[in-house]
Amino acid sequence: MARRSPAAGPKVLAIVLAGGEGKRLMPLTADRAKPAVPFAGIYRLIDLALSNVVNSGYLQVVVLTQYKSHSLDAHVTKTWRMSTLLGNYVTTVPAQQRVDKNWYLGSADAIYQSLNLMHDERPDIVVVVGADHVYRMDFSAMVEQHIESGAACTVAAIRQPISLANQFGVIEVDDADPSKIAAFLEKPSDPKGLPDNPAEVLASMGNYVFTADALEAAVTADHDDADSNHDMGGDIVPYFVSRGEAGVYDFKDNEVPGATDRDRGYWRDVGTIESYYDAHMDLISIHPVFNLYNYEWPIYTQHSPYPPAKFVHGSGDRIGEALNSAVSPGVVVSGAHIYASVLSPLVHVHSYASIQGSVLLDGVQVQRHAQIRRAIIDKNVVIPEGCQIGIDHEYDRARGFHVTDTGIVVVGKGQVVTR
Repeated sequence: MARRSPAAGPKVLAIVLAGGEGKRLMPLTADRAKPAVPFAGIYRLIDLALSNVVNSGYLQVVVLTQYKSHSLDAHVTKTWRMSTLLGNYVTTVPAQQRVDKNWYLGSADAIYQSLNLMHDERPDIVVVVGADHVYRMDFSAMVEQHIESGAACTVAAIRQPISLANQFGVIEVDDADPSKIAAFLEKPSDPKGLPDNPAEVLASMGNYVFTADALEAAVTADHDDADSNHDMGGDIVPYFVSRGEAGVYDFKDNEVPGATDRDRGYWRDVGTIESYYDAHMDLISIHPVFNLYNYEWPIYTQHSPYPPAKFVHGSGDRIGEALNSAVSPGVVVSGAHIYASVLSPLVHVHSYASIQGSVLLDGVQVQRHAQIRRAIIDKNVVIPEGCQIGIDHEYDRARGFHVTDTGIVVVGKGQVVTR
């Protein structure tokens, strides 16, 4: 093992928790793990977490996988290649039943069953992040606060209106020291507001920094607790809170290079169809709420050898155009109208078709005169000529499409669509 200069600072290992099943994102997760779900045309959700980690300067990263992980494993393996000469890597680690005959029983158990990775690397600090949120964050600032505070565990938290507290894991801070966690409450109905703003609470973002030895001791004790749910937020954080060793990092203090006033502090949990759809709509305004064009803090991914997007035909009512939309490489818009939508690579939209407020994933083919409204169309679906989706929800349900309570229609991967 290479020796480090004392001036190099603490050794940090990053662990990305990517084993989530994503039931609330069905049918998008019927054939893939939640972190492998495509996002913003050319990315997958895992790319945002990994980009934040490597942009923060942490280049030894393990991705713990479990549920339907093939496409996730393939994407990370092909895309996230680091310089092995310098000892850097991003590697996926599947559930292996290293300890007993159980698969991962929860996020804390995933780390417990992967303690061999920590033993191999011998880090001073472990950064643990989820893989299904949309945000930018410089974890190095959080690590710096963690070390200065002397806490064993630090939880990243974002301010939310107190009226939404019942949707999150909420952190109550110590009145005498607002950087210290006094209580961790799961979806409370009557929370206490913050000392500096009683109308707000701090909601856990699912990102953590641990002192390595303390994390190992905590997940080991959790493994031996028969009453535990083996969850990082529900069990490990309260363990440290009970010992007075848990701190909180306020996301509002995080400064990401290149951030603007409009997108600074953006964070969205895309665990439901509605939030996944809304996150896409956040991308395509003139001044986007989440800015993909921050080149000082890039989002990395694999770039396939596809040609530029093409728009053809421009006479009469046969005009190929896309307005207020994001269009990926390999897309062909042939005499069709696209508005407020996201088109992923290799989508082909034929003449006189109309798409509004929709997200089309890779390889979708939309035939002539088709109409699509407020829909998510998964990979390789063919929309027949004259077909309507998102206009008559009862008919959408009759054809086997998923329709949310808010009227978003989802057509599953490879699903056969009839008029």
